[in-house]
Amino acid sequence: MLTDRVNTLSESITIAITTLAQELKAQGKDILSFSAGEPDFNTPKVINDAAIAAINEGFTKYTAVDGIVELRQAIANKLKRDNNLTYAPNQIITNNGAKHSLFNLISATIQKGDEVIIPAPYWVTYPELVLYCGGDVVEIETNDETAFKITPEQLKAAITPKTKMLILTTPSNPTGSIYSKDELVAIGKVLEGTDIIVASDEMYEKLTFEGTFTSCAAVSEDMYKRTVTINGLSKSVAMTGWRFGYMAAHNTELIKATKKLQSQSTSNINTITQKAAIAGLDGSADADIEMMRLEFIKRRDEAYELINKIDGLSVVKPDGAFYLFVNIKEISSDSLEFSKDLLDKKLVAVVPGVAFGSEGYFRMSFATDIETIRTGIARIAEFVKELKA
Repeated sequence: MLTDRVNTLSESITIAITTLAQELKAQGKDILSFSAGEPDFNTPKVINDAAIAAINEGFTKYTAVDGIVELRQAIANKLKRDNNLTYAPNQIITNNGAKHSLFNLISATIQKGDEVIIPAPYWVTYPELVLYCGGDVVEIETNDETAFKITPEQLKAAITPKTKMLILTTPSNPTGSIYSKDELVAIGKVLEGTDIIVASDEMYEKLTFEGTFTSCAAVSEDMYKRTVTINGLSKSVAMTGWRFGYMAAHNTELIKATKKLQSQSTSNINTITQKAAIAGLDGSADADIEMMRLEFIKRRDEAYELINKIDGLSVVKPDGAFYLFVNIKEISSDSLEFSKDLLDKKLVAVVPGVAFGSEGYFRMSFATDIETIRTGIARIAEFVKELKA
């Protein structure tokens, strides 16, 4: 009854574990969940107020498929101000979250026989979307020693005549690694002379803790022309449930293609979200963003120290996002079994590294209060001690 392409899809392990943790908590169990990639802060008041005003003004009708012009102009202004990137509104489209952006982009560009290079560890959705569209995934493995970043040499070796796209994430989910400007320039040099599209997922841009964030498209004219910049407001201003993402590309034909696809699927994104998003983009919420960023740094620093005190575990300090990608190779070769047992015995939910294409790790989010982090890591320490006994 079901199509082959649907049968190729796997359920998101992060969502599955988060849902299971919620169900166990509803049963009265003392679950501490570090599985969801969701800030524990409320959406800033200035954004909520913009949404309420939109409702009161009756802004509840259909809009253009790609979003109202003032929103796309707000995105263009943000990209110019923050990333030194110049886009016109017709080079931008708004989507129902960045996951929707990626679905539309990959659907419009990838077909049977095309290869997509994805550095591992990766966000769980990337390979699933490629496979759904009939493409082939080419993984480039990274590890702690390279701070989970690919080298130009690895990229060059992975490129074939069938390569259609490279997916980069900076800052990274699940590792928090950030590519420096020099590293992006070097990657761009490898791509020169090819028609390879760069899908640059920059959702965690505002959650940069060390160094300076550089957008992929900003490092050279060649990279600007080949890069599709994907971003949104889910992480930076705690708007996960509002479902707002966007794409920006020099190639207007590509934007038109995704707009055509969206016109026959979801049409425009929620109108209230569109008005609210303007307040999240125009600087009105900058103080809230900085407050959250500084709090995440405090949580990162403590969680990093506590994990590295546990004999058998180690973690590279993330430069951005709000995750620790913890190495468990000394004590387990099966991250799924490790995570299941941790949830069963200590009521702590984390995501196994195998979900991100990297066995021997687990991901834990520190987007929760510091006491929960302390208690959760203490339970992890107990669990590891029992494993080693």
